[in-house]
Amino acid sequence: MTPATRPADAAPFGVLASRLRTDEKRVLEALERRRMPYEFVDSRALWRDLADTTARWPVVLNREIGHTRALYAARALEAAGCTVLNSARAIELCGDKYLTSVALRDAGLPTPRTALALTPQAALDALEAIGYPAVIKPLTGSWGRLVAKLPDAESAATVLEYVAALPSPASHLVYAQELVDKPDRDIRVIVVGDEPVGAVYRRSSDWRTNVARGAETLRCEVTDDIAKLAVTAAQCVGADIAGVDLIEDAAGQLMVLEVNHGVEFSGFRRALGDDAPVADRIVDLLAARSASCSG
Repeated sequence: MTPATRPADAAPFGVLASRLRTDEKRVLEALERRRMPYEFVDSRALWRDLADTTARWPVVLNREIGHTRALYAARALEAAGCTVLNSARAIELCGDKYLTSVALRDAGLPTPRTALALTPQAALDALEAIGYPAVIKPLTGSWGRLVAKLPDAESAATVLEYVAALPSPASHLVYAQELVDKPDRDIRVIVVGDEPVGAVYRRSSDWRTNVARGAETLRCEVTDDIAKLAVTAAQCVGADIAGVDLIEDAAGQLMVLEVNHGVEFSGFRRALGDDAPVADRIVDLLAARSASCSG
């Protein structure tokens, strides 16, 4: 991506978040280093009158950590005429594992065998068809929370009995997926503006390879296959900034597991250092999108 510049009198970018983590601070530092004006927008204080269609920030980087707040912030800002990265549509697709899976399937990308059951009882039939071992996951959520590994039908029946007792009807929807026989790692690729910034292996002794659960990040070469799969996955959900998770099966074939709209990149940077300037690439994208909006 070619670095873009902005006129000195250009309207400021908006950077939306409720928490300034290390990742957000790096983006703000990159904006300041390049003397690009911005305003930090605390999502906890954000409100928009529907009649107000004034885009105070023509381009907004949405770094809100909460899915619901991020989604409706994007919707409200887009209704006011702002360009939001990522868009409400991308957040909606990425934030729901089933919608992501449908988009990946429609794009013809390889994924683990997946099913959606509308009741815990139906999930037993779905899991039987998929085969054990398998996993069930909440439709929304991250960091590997509430993901259950099911080695056999007996364990599935026990777990799904608890699922059936949950009070929320949404909790009774079961996203079921085959457990791919993979190495003790997956691959995280960060894509910004339809280009891969880099890739890391996330290695763990646990079957879940989330950095938030203590996984180790190691450099991974971005091969042509990895680049093509990751970029296409980000494009099919409309994500301008994405963390794409890939896995390798026992034969070494790549599959797309999921696409994350609010990608964190501190562990990524620890593994790749200056070879993966994620914050600068995000700023390049903001500037390019601003130029296209004003042009």
